[in-house]
Amino acid sequence: MVAVGDRRRDVALFRYSLIREAADPELSGRERGLLVRHLAGREHVMPDGSRVRVGRSTLDRWIQRWRTGGFDALVDPPRQVVAGTPAGVLDLAVKLKREVPARTAAQVAAIITTAQDTVVSERTVQRLFARHGLNTRPDGTPPAAFGRFEAAARNDRWTGDALHGPVVAGRKTYLFAFIDDHSRAVVGHRWGHSEDTVRLEAALRHGLASRGVPKSIYVDNGSSFVSAPLIRSCAVLGIRLVHSRPGQPQGRGKIERFFRTVRGQFLVEIQARPVGGLVELNRLFAAWVETAYHHRVHTETDQTPLDRFLVDGPPALPTPELLHEAFLWSEQRNVTKTATVSLHGNVFEVDASLVGRKVEVVFDPFDLTTVEVRWEGRPMGRGIPQVIGRHTHPKARPEAQPPPTATGIDYLGLLADQHERRLAQAARPIDYSALTTTLDHDHDPAELVESTDPEQCPGQLMIHHPESDNT
Repeated sequence: MVAVGDRRRDVALFRYSLIREAADPELSGRERGLLVRHLAGREHVMPDGSRVRVGRSTLDRWIQRWRTGGFDALVDPPRQVVAGTPAGVLDLAVKLKREVPARTAAQVAAIITTAQDTVVSERTVQRLFARHGLNTRPDGTPPAAFGRFEAAARNDRWTGDALHGPVVAGRKTYLFAFIDDHSRAVVGHRWGHSEDTVRLEAALRHGLASRGVPKSIYVDNGSSFVSAPLIRSCAVLGIRLVHSRPGQPQGRGKIERFFRTVRGQFLVEIQARPVGGLVELNRLFAAWVETAYHHRVHTETDQTPLDRFLVDGPPALPTPELLHEAFLWSEQRNVTKTATVSLHGNVFEVDASLVGRKVEVVFDPFDLTTVEVRWEGRPMGRGIPQVIGRHTHPKARPEAQPPPTATGIDYLGLLADQHERRLAQAARPIDYSALTTTLDHDHDPAELVESTDPEQCPGQLMIHHPESDNT
């Protein structure tokens, strides 16, 4: 798989987002034709922010490529770099476009060929216009009309969003949640202290592992929803990732309605029952979703969300290996002359045949000590650690752990008490009267008795042996 961040991969993801719905094998020829004509009749936003129109023949060609070779077939092969176009010709192309904005790249290329007797590629002119922001159309498109929409079956579409929650353990909380458009079942959720990619992936991975893989995910344009790791996860799993247009939240009404339910039925109880940390908050929320929300009849479907989701039986679940691959992160690196790559301060040795090449480094964001190297979609083995200076990705910040529960044991205090008792026993006065008391006959004969030796001091004790009485 081509590395995330590579422009060819960004273009392939753009193509995939356009054709995924039209490439659905369940569509009839007429339905597919209508959808392709609709896509060809409006503008689309490229990865660089420019707006373009894509012809029907191009869309058909992309669909055929995707059906034949999957996502990798949408990635263009590396472009062979040839001699650059003279700077004067490029400046002239920019001036011609600004002089008459309605001129197309093909028209500008034709004018340059006629006026300068220099052949310039139409594609070169298009890329030039894109770099200078000259490929936008001056005319706008009319606003689209939105009607009520509901997915035809479960896992056809998931809608995701984030909810700002209460302050827990002194920090603000955020809820990432995904809802199935057809059944209204909450398929994935996670409370966290950060509105970032890690918490988003935790919610999504929980849903994928327990509810199956959706055909599409509909989200807004928040930073976590447009992150490269999320795009990679969807591409690996074959999920169409759809972003709503800025300022047009149509289509996310169901998740917004669910968040109102969360505020009115869950958070209101949290206010009356404060929680001690995220672990307890997530535990209580999971209990509320699975026990209350999923078993309450929905007013629009006249079914409970869980019954409607399971009407066709349990869904097919992805394998653990596929989930693991989908939620790995990757970055693009150039292999140095010493056959090494660097990743956030860590240095790894790679295959010597990769020297000078740009490779994809795939890794678990919570374990940067182990990486896998891929080149042009082919695995090239694991990197051998040479220098490890960081163990986690800078953006992979785990949740702060709650403080440990006190045991109540004062170890130093126990030692002090024991020491004081020993001092008290050592300082106890000697009872001399007890030492000089005459032994009773019932005592053990081999006991201490007062010495009768005239050479001994009065009161001197000796061990009495009965056999000595016979001598």
